[in-house]
Amino acid sequence: MSDQHIDPSGSTQQFRAFAQQSEQESQKAKKSPLLLIGAVVVVIVVIGVAAFLLLR
Repeated sequence: MSDQHIDPSGSTQQFRAFAQQSEQESQKAKKSPLLLIGAVVVVIVVIGVAAFLLLR
């Protein structure tokens, strides 16, 4: 015989923990591409400045 009593507060707490975990993961995922794009831009600028100084 299965337990017919379902604790709604337990499932609510589990859902909130899941939602908070998903938000934190999505924020980390959003930061990573921005950091990668920023690093690529910095590298391109440094190479451009170095090339300008060498060819001047």
